[in-house]
Amino acid sequence: MKNLCISRRSMLRMLAGGAAFVTTAPAANAETARIARLIEAAQALPTIGQRIDFISRALVGSHYRGYTLIGGPRKAERFVTRDDVFDCVTYCEAVLAAARVRTLDAYAATLRQIRYHDGAVAWRERNHYFAQWCENNIANEICAPVAIPDSETIAKTLSYMPALGARRMSLAAIPRASLLANTQLLATGDIIGFLSERARLDYFHVGFVVVAPDGDLWLRHAARSRGRVLDEPLGRFLSANRVKAVTVLRAREPRNVAGQIGQPYFT
Repeated sequence: MKNLCISRRSMLRMLAGGAAFVTTAPAANAETARIARLIEAAQALPTIGQRIDFISRALVGSHYRGYTLIGGPRKAERFVTRDDVFDCVTYCEAVLAAARVRTLDAYAATLRQIRYHDGAVAWRERNHYFAQWCENNIANEICAPVAIPDSETIAKTLSYMPALGARRMSLAAIPRASLLANTQLLATGDIIGFLSERARLDYFHVGFVVVAPDGDLWLRHAARSRGRVLDEPLGRFLSANRVKAVTVLRAREPRNVAGQIGQPYFT
């Protein structure tokens, strides 16, 4: 899984705050300085899949921490941007947002668009369920579903969070056997969600697919059980967690708008 465009020495200099990587975003602070350097460094990479790979790899080893977002049914929502600790979803959100932009200001705006319905910072507009996350980020053209044979749509009533009320959602389910039989359809940077067998819950985990040069598949994710962001063989994760079905999304190249990297969308 060697990066083809940026050397290991350059990455280490960048992560150490080397002078070769100076962000153009004056708003960088202790919670966003690292992501600002990664945004700057990743611009040399021509595709969003490569940028996701580079940025997500640079964050491997970051600590896992849940419940970093602030807000609730009776508590004002605050927009949180952290690049030091992650849960599985905030890790994917941070990497995806950073891979789409050229500036820290554009990163914040893109992260809001990914995390909240229509980018509105409010607790009820947050994508609490990953099914919502998929639906909204397909609708806003940030992601597209990856078509794999034998996929089906599952309707499920979600009530894991009582304050949200029951929600009927549709989940795109790719059977595990079909996923493993069609690995050539996967690409590094694909976002993979693992469907839950629990009656009231949609997904139990999410991460990035990494396709190694030898064709082996890896899962890059923020793992609560391991306490950090790490890579592990995807097949081992599927077996250990008895995964029956997954959803796979692919990030689209952003349009050429202010602060974003403009290239044609994935088709």
